[in-house]
Amino acid sequence: MKQLTKAEEDIMQILWQLKKANVKSIIEQFPEPKPAYNTVSTIVRILENKGFVDYEKEGKGHIYFPLVIKQDYSNQSINKLVDNYFQGSFKSMVSFFMKKNDISLDELESVLKDINKNE
Repeated sequence: MKQLTKAEEDIMQILWQLKKANVKSIIEQFPEPKPAYNTVSTIVRILENKGFVDYEKEGKGHIYFPLVIKQDYSNQSINKLVDNYFQGSFKSMVSFFMKKNDISLDELESVLKDINKNE
C-alpha cells in the first residue's frame, strides 16, 4: 500500500468519516480557510489513481468513497513508523514515548491491559 501525503491523508480522514461524499461535501469538513475546489478535486483524483478511492456517478458529478479501510492504512503507517524510526522494535517506540513523557505509566498499563484482553 502506498503512503499518502498530508493533504491526501486529510481528505481520506474526511472520506472515512463521511463514507461517501462529493468534493463540495469534503471541502465543507475543512476548517477555515477552506481549500480551493480545484485543489481538493485534484487530490481526490490522485487518491483514485493510487487505488484509495473510487466513485459513482451522480448526475453531472461524482460521489467518492474509500476503497481502503482506515484500520488497514493505520496499521501499515504505524509499522512503517516503527521500522523507519525504531528499527522495527515496538519496545523501542514505547520506551521513546515514555522517556519523552508523552505517555504516562497509567496509560501504558491501560495499553497493556487492552493488549492482554485481545490475546
